[in-house]
Amino acid sequence: MSDFDQELDASGLNCPLPILRAKKALGSMSSGQVLRIVATDPGSVKDFEAFAAQTGNELLDSSEEGGKFVFRIKKA
Repeated sequence: MSDFDQELDASGLNCPLPILRAKKALGSMSSGQVLRIVATDPGSVKDFEAFAAQTGNELLDSSEEGGKFVFRIKKA
């Protein structure tokens, strides 16, 4: 069983596209579900922290895997 419900590949997209795509994806998800996002924009680290704080969704974790940034956001 995976630790997320839906995955968004935002590789190659620059700010603010990863955030906009994540916002759209979360919009179609149920409360408590987890969205995993893969991004290549280094700025997305701060962006997703701010996004989670502003929207009330929980940033479960963020990590770097082979030059890609991986985030898991739990929908509020």
